[in-house]
Amino acid sequence: MGNLTFSGMPKAVLIAEALGGIILLFSYLVLHQVLPLPASFTRPVAATILLIVGLIMMLPAATVMMWRTAKALAPELFNLTDKSSPGEKHDPDN
Repeated sequence: MGNLTFSGMPKAVLIAEALGGIILLFSYLVLHQVLPLPASFTRPVAATILLIVGLIMMLPAATVMMWRTAKALAPELFNLTDKSSPGEKHDPDN
């Protein structure tokens, strides 16, 4: 199998993942009334917005990890060239 580490991921994706996790933490703290909010925000709406933004920021990292895992587990699915040997002829009658 290939090398599946976080160090091989783009830095922008890692930063977005970390910020998404921090925003999710803020969402939890807002929902449980630990963080004070300005009067113009209601707690459920602010927590929902923070939750959605945090999840969206974490999607690129999940996508990169799933793509790399799929390529490592099934490399033949991503190989677009035909590597059949000359002895392997396909007979449509059989």
